[in-house]
Amino acid sequence: MCRNITILRGLEPSATPDEIRAAATQYVRKVSGVSKPTAPTAEAFEAAVDVIAAATATLLADLPPRRNPPTKVPPMRLHGGRA
Repeated sequence: MCRNITILRGLEPSATPDEIRAAATQYVRKVSGVSKPTAPTAEAFEAAVDVIAAATATLLADLPPRRNPPTKVPPMRLHGGRA
């Protein structure tokens, strides 16, 4: 259904808003079972992504720095912006 969510804490440079939103979208896809929102699901899907992306950004800002960077590079960095 969707790729695994990658670790964003400790990236250099820091995780971008697009990377945070991509992770939030992957999470919502997984828990909702909705891989591609349709008219009946789009509003709830996007609202959930917005809330989770905001919570993720806050979490990343509030956590102390990691001692070691993540072992995997986020897909958006590997593929030039595509998740």
